[in-house]
Amino acid sequence: MSQRPASQAHFSRKAQSSVENLAKHQPRRTAKAKDIEHSGEVAAPSIPTTTSGEFGRIVVMDITPSQENGIYPARVELGEAFTITAQVFIEGRTKVGATAVLRNARGKEISRTPMHCTNPGLDRWEVTLRAGDHSDLTPWEDGYSSIKRQFGDWTVTLEGWEDTYLSWLHDARIKVKVNDDTENALLSGAQLLTRWAETKDSHLKSHERHILTSAAKIMADTSLTPQERLGAADNDEVSALHAAKPLRDAISASQPQTIRVERPKSSFTAWYQFFPRSEGAYYDTENHTIVQGTLRSSVAGLERAAAEGFDVVYLPPIFPIGVTNRKGRNNRLVAGPNDPGSPFGIGSPLGGHDTVDPLLGTMEDFKEFVAKAHELGLEIALDFALQCSPDHPWVKQHPDWFRHKPDGTIAFAENPPKKYQDIYPIDFNADMPGIEREVERILNLWIDAGVTIFRVDNPHTKPVRFWQDVIASVTKKHPETLFLAEAFTRPGMMRALSYVGFTQSHCYFPWRNTKEELEEYLSESNGNDAYYQHNTFWPTTPDILTAYVRDNGIAGHAVRSVLAAMGSPSWGIYNGYELIENKQRDGFEEQVDNEKYEVKVRDWSKAESYGIAPLLTSLNAIRREHAACMSYHSLTLLESSDPSILAFARHIPAHANAQGTDDTVIVIVNLDGHNNHQAMIHIDREQLGLGSGEIRLHEELTGRNFTWGDDNFVSLSPWEDVAHIFTIRD
Repeated sequence: MSQRPASQAHFSRKAQSSVENLAKHQPRRTAKAKDIEHSGEVAAPSIPTTTSGEFGRIVVMDITPSQENGIYPARVELGEAFTITAQVFIEGRTKVGATAVLRNARGKEISRTPMHCTNPGLDRWEVTLRAGDHSDLTPWEDGYSSIKRQFGDWTVTLEGWEDTYLSWLHDARIKVKVNDDTENALLSGAQLLTRWAETKDSHLKSHERHILTSAAKIMADTSLTPQERLGAADNDEVSALHAAKPLRDAISASQPQTIRVERPKSSFTAWYQFFPRSEGAYYDTENHTIVQGTLRSSVAGLERAAAEGFDVVYLPPIFPIGVTNRKGRNNRLVAGPNDPGSPFGIGSPLGGHDTVDPLLGTMEDFKEFVAKAHELGLEIALDFALQCSPDHPWVKQHPDWFRHKPDGTIAFAENPPKKYQDIYPIDFNADMPGIEREVERILNLWIDAGVTIFRVDNPHTKPVRFWQDVIASVTKKHPETLFLAEAFTRPGMMRALSYVGFTQSHCYFPWRNTKEELEEYLSESNGNDAYYQHNTFWPTTPDILTAYVRDNGIAGHAVRSVLAAMGSPSWGIYNGYELIENKQRDGFEEQVDNEKYEVKVRDWSKAESYGIAPLLTSLNAIRREHAACMSYHSLTLLESSDPSILAFARHIPAHANAQGTDDTVIVIVNLDGHNNHQAMIHIDREQLGLGSGEIRLHEELTGRNFTWGDDNFVSLSPWEDVAHIFTIRD
């Protein structure tokens, strides 16, 4: 259709007369009459709300994420992309819009972002936001105080509003097309644009106001055809203004939704675990004994972790180990003369949880170890197992902290038929406040020594309220401290531990192996649940060696590391994985010759021949380079035609990326460690924010480039490529 540009100075006398005649026949001005003059009808007002249960003029409800009536806030890492959704609607067929207003912990508005309707039938709207910018700064580095000020409880307020322009445009297009009451429709539009230009809420600049007022003049010009007049308001220029700075009538704000913004590594973390007593250990051929490593020799483990791209080193307990009922190799009930015992049998006459095992070194050695880790950019996470050997000082100092049998003896830990004769569990019923004070003292002692993260052993066997009190006390003094829950237990308990302050959680990833299981678990771990429980994916641990890892060799190790690193923002590796240590103890899902009960002497020169260490290094590099990998809220499953090939993507839009560009990573994995599989992979362009045309891909693991369309063929073999990790290139 022909159309005069909105900037054209064409406003005929006839059009001027038409507008003047409208004004001439108006009654004496009242507030209502003035509104009619400007819009043709009364603009929908905003209705004030005084209680949380009242609706505004627009209905905004069913906001996600939200759990437990908002008592426990959703949690994200600084700079992590996250998605808010809600139902937004009004009566009848009137169009609505929605805007998300993000404010920081001090109440300052940070962003005002349009929401998008993703399901019109359910009135579902959503938006992806980002609270601050991602940072890799650690608590001891210069500049950390500046990002620390950004932590705390941010809010998101959703504003529903009547989209008067879009409602008018819908009807006007139809009326002009069928030539029905066009004059009223077009003059109403002219008045609407004039009011839009004068509305402060739209924050229009002078040239933008001019676009609207010029368009209004053209629409009122009866010397033009209806199509030309409508075109002044129905074009890319006005549409762009509507998208960015709309006319928002009847603005109705939701109750502010709290988003707790936490420090770097609260979500996006790469963990590496080793036992200090095995680092630098060697076999003394003269005495035919193993000489264990120390904190000083453990620097080699720090250097290996840093070289592979990890950022947190996790140590098992480093405290003195008890002698009474000490376990031998492979959990034998009787220890040999050279068996070091389990680090989880904590406490001896040399000290308890506040003491470094003298076989490892001194507290000064530990502080030097931490200082070296910091030089390498690594944080130290220390295992905190709240249990005691029979030799722990607490047994004599606080006998009421332990459960006694009727015969007067202290009950050792057991989970029938399993028995842990070398461990006394704590009984919290007699003196929980006293235990809390002692635990807080110990945690603060290790924080002062440089520990910034605690991995807590079996927290689900202690009262949730105990952890709530302890974590609140510790983080009040040291807000940078993070806690990881090793809680393989019921979903409710795992969620409750997350509510009370455990930043991350071990999970059931090791036992999710089939395509169906993984798709379900990836969706669960990267969905709304992840605003509360941050699952960290570990292929193996000292306690876990699954049949899949046992049976699939090098390919299986590669598959599980790709799934862990790309399937969750937080992942971890237990050292020895690079050496394919995958032999199970008969009848148990753990390694034979388990490091929990003996010192391991490893030949790290063999790691190169397996190729797993370079893969781990590449995975960590890919994760750091792509913002889409840093969020628990960016994952989309992709259709794959083969039951052994799993495909998923991570995507965040440009406005939620500090780089200002869309970021998409596509992961395709052959789950079969023995056979080649081929599949067609379907790409949903709308879900991934992709336009039409060819999709240019870069394969991050091999450096190859590909061109894809909507449906694409892949072939993966365990002896060649077990997985593809693609990024999209412009």
